[in-house]
Amino acid sequence: MRISASIYSDKKRELSETIQDLAAHHVDLLHVDCNDDPSVFEDISRVRAWCNIPIDLHIITKNPSNYFDLLRAVPVEYVTFQLEDLEEDLLIPSDIKGKKGLAIITPTPIEAFDTYSSFDFILIMATVPGQSGGVFDAVNFKKIRDFQKKYPSKSVHVDGGVNGEVSFILRNMGVHTSVSGSYLFNAPSVGHALMDLTKRNVDSQFLVKDFMIPLTESPSVGENASISEVLNSVEDGKLGFTLVVDETTNLRGLISNADIRKSLIRTGGNLNNESIAEIMNSKPLVIHETATVNDLLQQIKKYTFPILYLPVVDQNNKAKGILTFVNLIKGEI
Repeated sequence: MRISASIYSDKKRELSETIQDLAAHHVDLLHVDCNDDPSVFEDISRVRAWCNIPIDLHIITKNPSNYFDLLRAVPVEYVTFQLEDLEEDLLIPSDIKGKKGLAIITPTPIEAFDTYSSFDFILIMATVPGQSGGVFDAVNFKKIRDFQKKYPSKSVHVDGGVNGEVSFILRNMGVHTSVSGSYLFNAPSVGHALMDLTKRNVDSQFLVKDFMIPLTESPSVGENASISEVLNSVEDGKLGFTLVVDETTNLRGLISNADIRKSLIRTGGNLNNESIAEIMNSKPLVIHETATVNDLLQQIKKYTFPILYLPVVDQNNKAKGILTFVNLIKGEI
């Protein structure tokens, strides 16, 4: 996941000193907030003379057409317009360079992106736009999942309340870019904050249930399902496994690709006479829904083998959802 440093959040130093510090620490992007202020482009031109870090420009305006000539004269790598402030149609000319994004605030549904589906990414504002130091609103975890499901080829950017813990969760969810402002510059140093945003040990406030994939969206079958239903659930879920639950959602077990492979070997390739009970792992590793991110990491560290996914249960062993770590593994490559 890329870290986009919000350059105007540094209130203590001259812009040139801020940029020099960020460049020295190899930050991925420079996030520039433009609250209907064309003079921002003068700063962008100055930044271009100081470094070659890509510019991530977020424009809040009623009239986006006022900025098209400026974007032609001073191209940026990423340009985002805030949806809720628009009073004219957002029709970005094709000759304007850079990836295009639509920013929405937390109360705005992701369906707002439907009108702009030709854009490259969505920017989810997890706190109040333009205000530094806010707290990440956990409802945005679901918005991210919903958007990724509806637009799997589009990128998700997140701005607001990104600390070390939130950064870990967003990386695990496959978010492309997170914007960091006050957290980055209020730390003892930029380098210290960047380590917090990318490290694997985090202090935590959010619980697993805040960001898990809920049971309603998880691959699962009933304990009396047919082999065909099991295979279809694994295939359709695209995660390499399916949960097995009873009629009251008690977790009975898990069937993975490896479990199916072992059964094929054991039966000589004929699963017709196999029952789910014979195929499934009836004692899979699980995580409780009230576990914190730190609890999760400590649990994973106890095992000597790689963990790709974990069923999530409550205190009564009711299946509540799943966690997968595919995106986190990809992000470390």
